[in-house]
Amino acid sequence: MRRRRPPATKPIDRSSKQALNTRAEDTHHFSLSFTYINQFTTIKMAKFSVPALALALAVSASSTNAFVAPSVPSVAQHAAAASTALASSAVLEAPPLSPETAWGQPIGNIRDVQSAYRSTPAPEFAPTISAKDLGLDPTDTEAQLQYFQDNAADIKNKMEECGAVIFRDFDLMKSQEGFQAMYGALGMKVCLDPLHSVSARPTVDGQKNSPVYEAVNKESRKNFFIGMHNEFVGTRAPRAAAFVCFKAAEEDGEFLIADGRAMFRDLNPDLVEKLYDRSIRYSVMELPFFGWIDGLPEPVQGPVMGAIKGLASAAINAKVDFSVDLRWGEGGYDNIKMLQARAPSQPPIVRHPVTGEPTWFCNVHSHSSKLRKDREGKYGAERFEDGASQINKSDMFFGDDGDISDADLEHMDEVTMKNVKFVKMTEGDVVLLDNYKCMHGRNVFDGTRKHGVAWFEGWEGEDSQRATAKPLEEQIGQVA
Repeated sequence: MRRRRPPATKPIDRSSKQALNTRAEDTHHFSLSFTYINQFTTIKMAKFSVPALALALAVSASSTNAFVAPSVPSVAQHAAAASTALASSAVLEAPPLSPETAWGQPIGNIRDVQSAYRSTPAPEFAPTISAKDLGLDPTDTEAQLQYFQDNAADIKNKMEECGAVIFRDFDLMKSQEGFQAMYGALGMKVCLDPLHSVSARPTVDGQKNSPVYEAVNKESRKNFFIGMHNEFVGTRAPRAAAFVCFKAAEEDGEFLIADGRAMFRDLNPDLVEKLYDRSIRYSVMELPFFGWIDGLPEPVQGPVMGAIKGLASAAINAKVDFSVDLRWGEGGYDNIKMLQARAPSQPPIVRHPVTGEPTWFCNVHSHSSKLRKDREGKYGAERFEDGASQINKSDMFFGDDGDISDADLEHMDEVTMKNVKFVKMTEGDVVLLDNYKCMHGRNVFDGTRKHGVAWFEGWEGEDSQRATAKPLEEQIGQVA
């Protein structure tokens, strides 16, 4: 049965109370993978120990590796890479870590800036470049590679101006080797997945340090509508990304993109001002393993909870590069006692790190428990009751920990879906996007889906683009 897209402008009707027991999609602000979840969930008080909890909470620390970005290979080398597999025995050098998130300078008078920005012409978003329209033979991978090398500067300028560029009808990118040759010819500089430190995303070819990662293709996740989001984990966010289709799902499974600048334009000014003034904050995970505490004598529950919270906080904060605040609550389908981790507050709108444009940089659509619960009502609920999926749950609040109203969440959902572009990708199609201007997501699907993604710390020519960008004040004719 075909799964219908969510309505573009009408908010999803809500009939149940807000819940904190839905899991975050396999994205994306922060995610933890735990190896010994089942063992930990069965721990009784008599077996509870510091090593046991530390083992359950530990996440792998990533290290910065020396990396020198290679020069763009010759066309002949690219063509060879596109037609033959790279030597599988070669030891791959790890790319650098994903760069730190560029929050930029605060935007003064956010309401006035939005009003002035609305008066400027809306930029084009995500144009399509087709090999057929260019007169290129879809099967001539050498000519296609020559095109990317000859037009690299124009393509990157178009990505910056339009937020994303969609490439179709190129046989070159039907293989991982050809895909890597394509973005290498453009001068894109690869980096590690933002989730690298927790090893949460496998690579397409299964090789350690391979630069192409699996997108969310799992059969168990096919009913999850992956909400719109920018890719960032704590303090790290890639500057750009390229998503490639190696095999399209038999039904649906579209790649979704939305312009963050359009989001900034279209949101209610009162809400923009409120969100920007109060900032936002995510809960990034839940540890739902502590129902046994309720069975302890009441006088010892408090001391036990304090000790567990202290140990868990120390274990997590020792492994991530941003402060995590733990607080007790109840969650899950049985309202079991749990610890919820919240990340520091942050602005929902930032200045673009190259062009200075104001852009929506907020993952409410993927992280809001209420919005995910509403989507479960459309696509069917999935009960994730064990393993890492029980932990990877998120929600969003104001930066001062206040709750965001259902009406405000529904408005953000409505504006998001109005701006979503459904891209049905076929084998070899690529979407090159700026991670700060363009949000991404994924529709539900049936069948087998094989998409990959490469993350970029930047690209050749980025500094020149930044040097020639007009200040925000000139762009909108307004003191910002």
